Amino acid sequence: MNPGRLPGPSRPRSPLLRPSGPAPAAPAAHTGAELRALLRLVAAARPVVRTVTVGHGRDPASEAAALAFAEAWQSRGGQVQALVDWPETAASWLRPARRLTAGAPDAWVVAAGPLGWAQLSRRLRHSTDWTPQRTFGFAMLGDIAVVELAGAGTLRGMSGATPDGGTWRVGGELISYHPADPAPPRRGDGPQE
Repeated sequence: MNPGRLPGPSRPRSPLLRPSGPAPAAPAAHTGAELRALLRLVAAARPVVRTVTVGHGRDPASEAAALAFAEAWQSRGGQVQALVDWPETAASWLRPARRLTAGAPDAWVVAAGPLGWAQLSRRLRHSTDWTPQRTFGFAMLGDIAVVELAGAGTLRGMSGATPDGGTWRVGGELISYHPADPAPPRRGDGPQE
């Protein structure tokens, strides 16, 4: 018998995720096309989004993306209720989950690494009134590995932007991708006479 533990059934394994395979790469820097597409997605959401809470991992690319969105959203007259960060690994993610959902924003915008976001989204679903249908992410989260890490249904309805200005949306255990609209022809781009 182990003297440091009470007799009885063993404790359940930690709910912390441990990805199989190599460690995920650090998130890439966001692009201008990606930021513009994300702004369009949030602005087109119904009901209308006025206030957002922006969440991000603590890596430099995620922080830069979150700050860029917050600045652009405010310059368009939107309100940023809070900027919330979280580590890639933590004991429970309850504190950032509560900070992210405090004040009931109209929507959430997220920039983070896959593992940290998958773990935080699981905590959000389990412990708060967060909804993925009102959550928008940068390209780094539009990967099937994120959906697989988070678990079936956790991210259903979340949408975001791709680096080239396209969009993505989680539907169950799949992600659908939509290409960027082609740029309208500019004056003088037509056939020459």
